[in-house]
Amino acid sequence: MTTARGTAAAPAPRGGGAGGRRAAAPARRIGPRYQNAAWVFLSPWIMGAGLLTIGPMIASLILSFTDYDLFGAPTFIGFDNYARMFVEDERFWGAVTVTLNYVLVAVPLKLALALGVAMLLNRPRRAQGFYRSAFYAPSLLGGSVAVALVWRTLFTRDGTVDNTLSLFGLDLGGWISNPSMALYVLVTLAVWQFGAPMVIFLAGLKQVPAELYDAASVDGAGRWRTFWSVTWPLLSPVIFFNLVLEMIGAFQAFTSAYVVSGGRGGPVDSTLFYTLYLYDRAFTAFEMGYASAMAWFLLVVIGIITLLIFRSSQSWVHYAGDE
Repeated sequence: MTTARGTAAAPAPRGGGAGGRRAAAPARRIGPRYQNAAWVFLSPWIMGAGLLTIGPMIASLILSFTDYDLFGAPTFIGFDNYARMFVEDERFWGAVTVTLNYVLVAVPLKLALALGVAMLLNRPRRAQGFYRSAFYAPSLLGGSVAVALVWRTLFTRDGTVDNTLSLFGLDLGGWISNPSMALYVLVTLAVWQFGAPMVIFLAGLKQVPAELYDAASVDGAGRWRTFWSVTWPLLSPVIFFNLVLEMIGAFQAFTSAYVVSGGRGGPVDSTLFYTLYLYDRAFTAFEMGYASAMAWFLLVVIGIITLLIFRSSQSWVHYAGDE
């Protein structure tokens, strides 16, 4: 503002700071009153985790070093349960072999089918919502006892599958009663429940920019080249996520094996999953100490395999912003 004496100095900006910006207010500390309220709201989860998860885990770890049959007091026996498990019990290693075969076959097939169907459903088409719901429905029903009973009926001798294959001259008999085929009944049941990973794959495909597909088409890339150069790298975090979840779930599979095999893992222990044998030791033979040792061995194995998958992800999983 100009006066007779000259130009008046401009008023200083309020609050100081560069460019006239108001100085940031000091961060407020949360008082004890609000901290206590937070602990009150967290207390149900803390109690549930302590009583239903952490407490039983500690108890099972202690019982794994004891001889306990539910009816008497536990007797400390040191590492005898683990020595018996690794050295003496042949059925234990049979259950390990069956479970590993199941995981190595069922998980890749399930993920491949889920990804293939997700890519088909990602294209615009009529009644798209109906198809997504129809393919997802088996994941809601597949873990039930009723569906496992239906599956057992389908693959038994003179069942639907047996009669259908006989029309084409394939007389395989009942798959469930055939030791070389019984495991694949459970594999097909697991693969049939591909709806959950399919939905996750479909959500990941929606995040792939359409411009990248247009650029690949302009460059003359075919379907396979586009898949390996565009879809796979951008979808690799979702594939990694589904792989870890499905691997852990496959190691813990129980209901289908129990129902289809009648709870015995037959025929000739061909469907004796690790969890089924653990259940047999715990609630049929009442060897709770031995079953606890088996449970902790399973936990360690799943942890090691998960760690290996995480380590390998550095070479094939690509995240946004990676060079």
